Amino acid sequence: MSGPLVVLVGPMGVGKSTVGQLLAERLGVGFRDTDEDIVAQQGRTVADIFVEDGEPAFRALEKQAVHTALAEHTGVLALGGGAILDAGTRELLAGRHVVYLSMDVEEAARRTGLNTARPLLAINPRKQWRELMEVRRHLYEEVARSVVTTDGRTPEEVTQEVVNALELKEA
Repeated sequence: MSGPLVVLVGPMGVGKSTVGQLLAERLGVGFRDTDEDIVAQQGRTVADIFVEDGEPAFRALEKQAVHTALAEHTGVLALGGGAILDAGTRELLAGRHVVYLSMDVEEAARRTGLNTARPLLAINPRKQWRELMEVRRHLYEEVARSVVTTDGRTPEEVTQEVVNALELKEA
């Protein structure tokens, strides 16, 4: 199967971009983030797209960005936190090396401050994060070949755990 060597999924703030970049360097491949693809294409932030166009419009852009990246990219790919909500995307992830980076709400609060720059967490961040995870956790687990917990770990430790989980050899 062509496409990415590794796909990282998980909630916002878990470190998909940071770990993805480290993993790509370690494996000697490129890194791509679908949220960054959307920002580059639209010329505005994810938060601005949510506010100006609404979540359904963002999800449509995200679905296209993910499908394009899965077809074109051969390195490490990080998906936005909600990308797995789309059934077609989940189908495209089947059989790929998908790693779910997980964290608990306390870790999320520590890392992101559960701040209002995250449009889905603008009202009651901890409650909303828990509710998002109730909806998404089983979907992350469904698409993942491996689950790596990030709580209390450095990005380097998480990267090593991803390598170990996938039994990948360093490039």
